[in-house]
Amino acid sequence: MTEPKAPDVEQVLKRNVELLKRHVAGRLALALSLMALPLVLTSLGAPNTLFLVLPIPFGMWVLVFLALRVGHGRRLNVCRKVLHTYPLEYRTRVDRKAGDRNGDEWKYLGTLHTIKISSRGRHGAPRMRAINATTVRRWPKGAEDGGVWFAGDPLFGGVMVVPGSNAMMFMQPANWEKSAQERAQADAARIARAQQAGITELIERDPNITGWV
Repeated sequence: MTEPKAPDVEQVLKRNVELLKRHVAGRLALALSLMALPLVLTSLGAPNTLFLVLPIPFGMWVLVFLALRVGHGRRLNVCRKVLHTYPLEYRTRVDRKAGDRNGDEWKYLGTLHTIKISSRGRHGAPRMRAINATTVRRWPKGAEDGGVWFAGDPLFGGVMVVPGSNAMMFMQPANWEKSAQERAQADAARIARAQQAGITELIERDPNITGWV
């Protein structure tokens, strides 16, 4: 199998920044439209009832969840560091575990996907938790149709790039705590490189929104 040409890192980053901006703009437009709708209806003569003001709290919730996902989500900046620290390496196979409690998991910051990426002839690929580098929740189209590009260190985390679409997933070990001792015992150069890439700690932690509700 011929290895495809590696994608341009800067183009990959640019594409994902554009997707993030587009998503944020869409959610902002939705939230503001919902909050302005009662005023528009009132100006048109609609009666002042409870149902008239219902769009306002929905609009506020859209803003709250957008703030949570954008304000707490650091993955895009970390992906940039990873791609500038580690080279892209081609992996011929992506196995995604989906549909049960160990597969896709809905979080405030995005949907976590449990996956393994490996190359034919290699065994023992670790199970990773992958989340879209932008705020998009869906699994990238075509990610399981062929190979993908990986940059990083499986013990600490890394980035998966889907050829063609340049969709980008941020990845870290599925069981972060279980592999803590192995990370602590890694050689100094390996740890230093992971520190440079910003992946020596668990990046994606769902925020506690108890005080928001």
